[in-house]
Amino acid sequence: MWFKSRNIITVIILGVLIYFSMELTEFNLSKFRDFRNMVDFLGEWFPMDYAKLPHMLEDSLETLGMAFLGSLFGLIVALPLSFVAARNTSPSGFFYHLSRVLLSFVRSIPEIVFGLILLTALGLGPFPAVLAIMFHNIGVLGKLISELIEASDSGPQEAMKAVGAKKGFAYLFSILPQIWPNVLSHYFYRFEVAIRTSLILGFIGGGGIGQRLFNDFKTFQYSSVSLDVLIIMVIVIIVDLFGSFVRNKVI
Repeated sequence: MWFKSRNIITVIILGVLIYFSMELTEFNLSKFRDFRNMVDFLGEWFPMDYAKLPHMLEDSLETLGMAFLGSLFGLIVALPLSFVAARNTSPSGFFYHLSRVLLSFVRSIPEIVFGLILLTALGLGPFPAVLAIMFHNIGVLGKLISELIEASDSGPQEAMKAVGAKKGFAYLFSILPQIWPNVLSHYFYRFEVAIRTSLILGFIGGGGIGQRLFNDFKTFQYSSVSLDVLIIMVIVIIVDLFGSFVRNKVI
């Protein structure tokens, strides 16, 4: 029954958390009363300025390249590391715990923090953004793939060892084929996330369409902002559809 003391206490705690969260975040719906400012602001977005469209498309390709390379290099590094971080394939307990701590540490640092550090050290541009995306994806994909390895069927691996195959070959030809569809699924999901991340990194000087959007906003070129936003929406939708298509095919 809903009127049990445990449920009542849960509702009270939830209500208190909501109240204090709204106070801390200054949550106030009354700010929507004067909606004319928003209407006037959005009115400045149109008509769109197509003069910069070729440069915007070039920046969009740069954003896609940043996301692709960052997620791909992350996968390339994370894949062998995940075998060390999996309990059933790790060479020793020491390396298992060390790799787990390393993956947790890298995963706990957001891409934007990596971006701020690398952009300061290496200068502005897309290259530091690629590295920022790569480092975070090493941690995320390493954890996800290591869990797939631990959940894999040990039968094929034991059969290969029984006929004299070395551990490396046993892992490569018995475990990897089992988990590969899910590995690809995780990769394409992380690629979708990397698209959005590269936009945020552009705000801090990482290049791409995100940096152009930030600059257009900063210089009040709202007719260009509207086209930037439209291009970003199209990119995200296309990548989402492509990622969903690939995941449905491989799983």
